[in-house]
Amino acid sequence: MTTSAAGYDITPIDDAERARLAQKLSAEEHRILLDHGTEHPFCGGLLDNKEDGSYVCKLCALPLFRSDSKFESGTGWPSFFAPFDTQHVREIRDISHGMIRVEIRCARCDSHLGHVFPDGPKPTGLRFCLNSAAMDFMPEPAT
Repeated sequence: MTTSAAGYDITPIDDAERARLAQKLSAEEHRILLDHGTEHPFCGGLLDNKEDGSYVCKLCALPLFRSDSKFESGTGWPSFFAPFDTQHVREIRDISHGMIRVEIRCARCDSHLGHVFPDGPKPTGLRFCLNSAAMDFMPEPAT
């Protein structure tokens, strides 16, 4: 088992487990997570979410981002300046659509999440631009 600095199992899942988990996805979620699609801007259900909590992978529930790193980028997609744990996201060079970008994927299940760009706010200067359909939101427990 491979454990992240945050204490989560990030051991890559096998194809059989990925297929089993994918059975719960809607057609749109499947298109985005497994076929590397993108949702239309300004339509994702998590874009305007302001609650405290964590954003987790829709397929395998690995925590990806915290609400305290979310910011309004004006791009139409939920944007974050830092991941929950850098070991929870993988970066892949993406040369599709006639441009060079950096795709981000879930480190455990390899699902497509979005892209990261070098135009974000301090302290990282990064903008992780995510598809709402690629994530679930887990609110902080009430105290």
